[in-house]
Amino acid sequence: MSTLLEVQGLGITFGGLRAVNDVSFCVSPGEIVSVIGPNGAGKTTLFNMISGVYRPGAGSVKLDGEDVTGLDPYLLARRGLSRTFQNLQIFQTMTVLENAIAGFHLQEKGPLLADLLNLPSTRRRARAAAEGARALLDRVRLGNAAEKEASSLSYGALKRLEIARALALKPRVLLLDEPAAGCNAVETEEIDHLIAEVAASGVAILLVEHDMKMVMRISNHIVVLDHGEKIAEGKPEEVSRNPKVIEAYLGTEAAHA
Repeated sequence: MSTLLEVQGLGITFGGLRAVNDVSFCVSPGEIVSVIGPNGAGKTTLFNMISGVYRPGAGSVKLDGEDVTGLDPYLLARRGLSRTFQNLQIFQTMTVLENAIAGFHLQEKGPLLADLLNLPSTRRRARAAAEGARALLDRVRLGNAAEKEASSLSYGALKRLEIARALALKPRVLLLDEPAAGCNAVETEEIDHLIAEVAASGVAILLVEHDMKMVMRISNHIVVLDHGEKIAEGKPEEVSRNPKVIEAYLGTEAAHA
C-alpha cells in the first residue's frame, strides 16, 4: 500500500523543553492511524506540526512524496490535508448549511472584481458551494438540520458538522483531533461510523482520541507517545499488550477491555 502522509523524525522545543522528539510514522490511503498517550504526551503538538500550525524544529512531513514541512495550513489544505480541532470551530449563530458552505472557501478561486460585482460566475460558484454543502450534510446525517441555527444542535452533531466542513476541502489526508471528546455513547458511535465511512472512501485519517474503546475498534495502526517520545506502535491488539503502553497510559483495565 502506498504512503500518503509520511512523518519522519519530527521534533520541537519550547523554551528549552523538548515537547516532541524524533517521531516517525506513515499513513496510507484508506488507513486509520491513531496517536494516543497520556495528557501532555505531545499529541496535539504533533498534530500542530503536521498541519502547519507549528514549524518543526527537526524532521519532515511529506504529503504524497512532496516535502510540505512547515507550510501554512491554508497551503496544506490546498494540497489535500485538512484537520479538525479539540475545541469546536463552529459559527454558532450561523445555520448548519452556512457553516458547511464556509468549508468551501479555499475551493473558491474567482477574481475579486467578479465577487464585488456579483457576476454570474460568482453566483455559479455560490450555487455549487451550496449544493456541495448539502451533499456533505447528507453524508454526515445532518441534511434535515440544514436550515437550523448551529447552536441548536447537540454536541455530537456539532462534531459531525465540523468534520463535514473539513471534508469540504476534499482532503486526501484528514487529521481529527479528539472528534469524540465530550460525546455520549450514542454520539461516539455515530462519529465512529462516520470516520470508518470516510476512510473507506480512500481518505487517509490520522486520529487523536482519548476514548480507548473507539481507538481499538476503528484503528488499523496505533502510535503511542509518552513525554514527547514514541514508545510503541503497531496494530491495536499488539499495542494493548505492550508493557510500556500499559504502564504509561492504557492501564490494566483498558488492556483487557
